[in-house]
Amino acid sequence: MPVAARPYGESVGYNLRLAAGARVATQILPTPMTEILPQWALPWLATITLGLQVFLIFIGAGVLRMVVKRLIRRIGDRYSLPAEMVIGARRGSTFLIYSGALLLTLDRLGVSATVLWTALTGFAAVAAVAFFAAWSVLSNIFCTLLILTARPFRLFDQIEVLENGEKPGLKGRVIDINLIYTTLQETSAEQVETVLRVPNSLFFQRTIRCWGRESASG
Repeated sequence: MPVAARPYGESVGYNLRLAAGARVATQILPTPMTEILPQWALPWLATITLGLQVFLIFIGAGVLRMVVKRLIRRIGDRYSLPAEMVIGARRGSTFLIYSGALLLTLDRLGVSATVLWTALTGFAAVAAVAFFAAWSVLSNIFCTLLILTARPFRLFDQIEVLENGEKPGLKGRVIDINLIYTTLQETSAEQVETVLRVPNSLFFQRTIRCWGRESASG
């Protein structure tokens, strides 16, 4: 039965894949094996080889992770190390092993290590700058949650934020608590009412003296 001829463009592409597969086959397989393989398998040999390499990399990483975890557990049992240290060592080793496997995989896929390292360091630098820039805001939000759950003081309580034992600190009645500030209403000696907006994180860095609403009103 006659076989239909391939179009010219498809024939050229197929011949190029066939030649590339043949070159890969001659590099990684002995000559008798290249003669045994069917002709249709040669164009896909490079892809199959790459897939096997990636598969073996992660299989090796998994085996290495199991060995390292057992080694860390034995060391922890022998020297009676704290459980937190053992768990941290296991997690750290797992991260390092799989990070190395990922780098090897990217290298096999043709990603330049220099480009990858530049991208990672640039991302880490931007993340660090953003984290430190937003740290004060994030800490105040977190301290707001602690104030609402731990309740060191409540609305309309009379409180004083002490600097030290010798001089008075910020003092007033709590009239509002939001995500960033707690507003205190203070009355000066001239009977002029003013408000203080205290960052919520400050309450966990100083000692707080608190009077209840009944004590304050009495």
